[in-house]
Amino acid sequence: MNVLSTLIPTFIETLLSTVRDVIPIVCIIFGFQFAVLRKPVVNLKKIIFGFIYVILGLSLFLMGLEMALFPLGESMAVQLTAPAFLFGDGESIPKNFSWQHYYWVYIFAAAIGFSTTVAEPSLIAVAIKAEQVSGGAISVNGLRFSVAIGVAIGISLGCYRIVAGDPIHYYIIAGYVVVVIQTFYAPKFIVPLAYDSGGVTTSTVTVPLVTALGLGLASTVPGRSPLIDGFGLIAFASLFPMITVMGYAQLTEWAAKRGTTEENTRES
Repeated sequence: MNVLSTLIPTFIETLLSTVRDVIPIVCIIFGFQFAVLRKPVVNLKKIIFGFIYVILGLSLFLMGLEMALFPLGESMAVQLTAPAFLFGDGESIPKNFSWQHYYWVYIFAAAIGFSTTVAEPSLIAVAIKAEQVSGGAISVNGLRFSVAIGVAIGISLGCYRIVAGDPIHYYIIAGYVVVVIQTFYAPKFIVPLAYDSGGVTTSTVTVPLVTALGLGLASTVPGRSPLIDGFGLIAFASLFPMITVMGYAQLTEWAAKRGTTEENTRES
């Protein structure tokens, strides 16, 4: 009973907040439909039910994040970066610590980056549309996993940067140099999608967990500033998926060409 008395007001508050957020979108869509296009909405009843499902789904999703995923992610970040876990009970952080001491943080960062990205609703939506538009040339799972691998690598590397204390712009500049070079050699159809893939990772699930991890890490590593060093992991999470998605397309194209060459050789 106590749980329900807490859940119901929280759900109502979240539901009202979601309705406020969705109303401007509904007004713009229907406003353009009736005022600019001046045509009736096809399957209006179905669309209204769809909006109701979206509002209810978003409300429950946000409640789940606030009650379970966010606290758990923050707790994991604090525990993994605590000196007691890294160096033993009662031990303090040594003056000459090494980045290897934080290997569990890198593993956790890669794992949480991969899993949250695979579950990212915005990425799933983009992947489904990409498969439909490309006629199956881009698979849903292929795009999701390539983006997730990029996020995992990026967040893990970002955690290493915090521990090492390196300036963030060195990594970002080097990463974008790789992106620019890949842009010239990757299949042209994948380039816009790869650039969009970096943006869809910075959404509801990924951002709070990754930010909590960066702030927790910067707060416990000696000489690091939570403000200067704690933020920036999202930049890594946005950059590296572009590299991995274009790399995935390049490998797929190379494998297809190799298969065609081998088939022609056998026929000859």
